[in-house]
Amino acid sequence: MPISTGQLLPGFVRTAVKRTAARAGFEVTRDPFAHRLARLCERAGVQTVLDVGANSGQYARLIRSGGYRGRIISCEPLAEPCGRLRAAARTDPRWHVVRAALGRQRGTITVHVAGNSYSSSVLDMLPSHAEAAPESVYVGAEEAPMTTVDDLLDDVTAPSTLLKIDVQGYEGEVLAGASRSLGRIAAVQLELSLIPLYTGQLLMGELVEMLSGRGFDLWSIEPGFRDGRTGQMLQCDGIFVRRGRVEP
Repeated sequence: MPISTGQLLPGFVRTAVKRTAARAGFEVTRDPFAHRLARLCERAGVQTVLDVGANSGQYARLIRSGGYRGRIISCEPLAEPCGRLRAAARTDPRWHVVRAALGRQRGTITVHVAGNSYSSSVLDMLPSHAEAAPESVYVGAEEAPMTTVDDLLDDVTAPSTLLKIDVQGYEGEVLAGASRSLGRIAAVQLELSLIPLYTGQLLMGELVEMLSGRGFDLWSIEPGFRDGRTGQMLQCDGIFVRRGRVEP
């Protein structure tokens, strides 16, 4: 999902903003979404966050800023952002990095590399995406190892997990590789596309129906990717919680 500068600023920029605001007599508080997300993890008993499609670690830093202190496993298939991800995680002993794409089976897979990095996908990009975000067009391709949520969680003890999926249209394939482990997953956060942006992707209604059938209720919808020319919402983030896991 394209990320605006307001969603997650680099650390040195945030520090400069805070200092400038302090001199002006204002206090900059942490992102309210980060706080709500960390609070949900606390209420749902989440001990592990599986960060699928981690890019350079934006999501992990976000949830840490909200107060989450549990384990994070970040998965990123592309070499360059994975290098930045490893550097970001180096000083956090509870943040682990795996270079891999996630899908329905183990193997290798070709990932199309987007000009803005975070729009990279296994799937072909449609004109609806490229025209709304020209900086996201593909500039290359890279072979990457692929594993599954099931195999990854079999290799670690993860009694209660938040599964975050940011894979640019490949959400259905990631969920197909999580059939054995869904019982250990307390919550799922993933992108929901309102219109087709990648070839063959599942759209919002299909993913909501799929997760509902597997015991998850839609908990929250967060604003996402808009077409800057028209203002149309193209993607949002949906947070789903296992039914009965969190009391109203």
